[in-house]
Amino acid sequence: MKLITKIVLILLFCGPIGLMAHEISGKITDEKGKPVEGAGVYNKTNGTYAYTNMSGYYELEDIEVGHVLYFYSLGYVRQELEIKEGNLNSVYNVVLQEEAISLDQVVLVSKINALNNFVNIDVKTNPVRSAQEIIRRVPGLIIGQHGGGGKAEQIFLRGFDIDHGTDIALSVDGLPVNMVSHAHGQGYADLHFIIPETIEEIDFGKGPYYANVGNFNTAGYVELHTKKKLDQSQITLEAGQFNTVRALGMVKISESDFSNAYVASELLVSDGVFESPQNFNRVNVLGRYNFNNYTDEELTISLSHFQSKWNQSGQIPQRAVDQGRISRFGAIDDTEGGNTSRSNIWLNHFKQLDEHQSLKTKAFLSKYTFELFSNFTFFLNDPVNGDQIQQVEDRTIIGAETVYGRSFHTKDHSTQLSLQSGLGFRYDDNNDVQLSRTRNRREILSRLAFGDVDELNVYAFANADIKLNRWTINPGLRVDYFNFEYTDFLNFDSQGNPTSVFRNPKVDDQIVSPKLNFIYSASPNLQLFLKNGFGFHSNDSRVVTDPVGGVEETLPSAFGSDIGIIAKPFKRFLLNAGLWYLALEQEFVFVGDEAIVEPSGRTRRYGADLGARYQINDWLFANFDINYTVARSIDEPDGQDFIPLAPDLTSTGGLTVSNLGKFSGNISYRYIGDRPANEDDSIIAEGYFVTDLNLNYNFSKNWSMGIIVENLFDVEWNETQFATETRLFDEVESVEEITFTPGAPFFLRGRLSVNF
Repeated sequence: MKLITKIVLILLFCGPIGLMAHEISGKITDEKGKPVEGAGVYNKTNGTYAYTNMSGYYELEDIEVGHVLYFYSLGYVRQELEIKEGNLNSVYNVVLQEEAISLDQVVLVSKINALNNFVNIDVKTNPVRSAQEIIRRVPGLIIGQHGGGGKAEQIFLRGFDIDHGTDIALSVDGLPVNMVSHAHGQGYADLHFIIPETIEEIDFGKGPYYANVGNFNTAGYVELHTKKKLDQSQITLEAGQFNTVRALGMVKISESDFSNAYVASELLVSDGVFESPQNFNRVNVLGRYNFNNYTDEELTISLSHFQSKWNQSGQIPQRAVDQGRISRFGAIDDTEGGNTSRSNIWLNHFKQLDEHQSLKTKAFLSKYTFELFSNFTFFLNDPVNGDQIQQVEDRTIIGAETVYGRSFHTKDHSTQLSLQSGLGFRYDDNNDVQLSRTRNRREILSRLAFGDVDELNVYAFANADIKLNRWTINPGLRVDYFNFEYTDFLNFDSQGNPTSVFRNPKVDDQIVSPKLNFIYSASPNLQLFLKNGFGFHSNDSRVVTDPVGGVEETLPSAFGSDIGIIAKPFKRFLLNAGLWYLALEQEFVFVGDEAIVEPSGRTRRYGADLGARYQINDWLFANFDINYTVARSIDEPDGQDFIPLAPDLTSTGGLTVSNLGKFSGNISYRYIGDRPANEDDSIIAEGYFVTDLNLNYNFSKNWSMGIIVENLFDVEWNETQFATETRLFDEVESVEEITFTPGAPFFLRGRLSVNF
């Protein structure tokens, strides 16, 4: 209550910032005279800081003679200014000079996610080369593919087998990726509609501590920011093993002082590493227009289309390989596969109302289709036809959000306050959602589920940054309202009347998620933090509206807490460490034989994160992260409380070479330890250590060539694994054991690229 009272008093008695005593302001531009948005101004003496707006304008208070200021931004030489008598209450403009990206350009200030800037050094010096790499850059996040390259990846983070997105919120330039009440599972998040080379940077945060992020933000969130404009046009061709060909085109189609437009396209075809050809193909197209007057307004309009089609060999039982029935890259049912598409139009608008007020708006419309054929249990349920299933949906998503921001100060300059408040909605109209028993992808044997889903989420949030010298206090509050509807086409008699067991036509619910974070910047090289907050993941509409098999919780909540440190003990060396805790009111568990997720009980996770980044010299950069987790079900007895597939030890790292003459490249590894595959830890999912390599050579000003190698040392590894009860066609009894999708062997691709 004391904190809330203080915030109210600040709002009542503070006015807009003005050019008063002990203050400095000005603009930060690059050498071409263009404003540098988001550049930092840091007072080394007392820890206060500010960032430039879209016009490059900054304003920093509580300045005294003798204070030392840093002006900095990633990719620019850092400048210092010692305050003299003549600098007080003056306008001080700064021109930043470009230089190669390095760790010493970043200053540790009281940002809620200060680690982002350091991870983006890796993103900018070692660009993403494949769709799978997009979110691997987040420390502690591991992904795996088990659907022939066409399905969304399986994600592991903070002791979660997140499946395809249940406990992580993913978005791209404000466009949500997660699909609520999806045919293949709650929160399904397919990022394959993103062209990797268009990615500019990654914004991420672990834990449920962010008021502006809503559904699925329990283990964390990731937002990708893609390029608003191209520096150069580019054409790239890749070719490699397994009949793999990839073509990329990124072309500027308009460019002026205040506006630009470009088109990017991608084609990928491959037979894959399996004995049964995948016949995989994917097409991506992105068109973007950006207007920026570099004063007070920016507008970005984006259109994209993605479609993909593939065959897959599915997950195979370990015993079939051990008995010599099939090889590791064989199949029990090679008629699995699918097709999917997504078309999007979305806009982002930013308006600087004045020096201290802004309005940010986004709106989006997506059309999405999905069809997937899978066989997880082979002949367990149907010894004659097999257990193949089909999952289908046809979805339209519409949504919008507006965020108002304003900054304040107290008259004695002791406190700075910035506020954000937002209001938005998302509506999913998902038609003909079905789960059917099929044979050979041609014949529907029976329908297990068939209906329409309508789901509405309306939300509001408020977020504050209260700066007290070296302290930043970040309270936040989020309120979400949901309306779930499911029209079950199977629950009608021949006359079209509902049967006795008819679903609830509508279910409403709401949830309040408070947040409270503390950051202390002891110096430009040391930050301490304590984060606390509630988050949630929504339940599936088909589960919520089921009066027989439904659940008590429609919006299961999560509580988390992080405490840690980020330090730069040396100019080009960064170290981060933290302890964390996360409790969920309800977990979702994957059910292989039905290919659905179902609710289970309460869970608890706690763990430790450790990471390091080292700029060894101007051209060599190293990164390392290791993460340990203990994950257990709260309501189960000891020995029966393991959470299936929850990883307890993961690690990623690598070495990146940039600007070494004409050479650049990266070698990286990912590791996941052995983990329980079932509740009593009697079945083990084996861990793996895999190394990838890419090398590039610029043999002229505009031409470059390179190689990309996945699994450099050709290790035998299982990319995804499940404990599943299966029966083969000639078996009398079923067997529960590991079924797996093998990871790719040594996989070499060549690359040729031209810029113009």
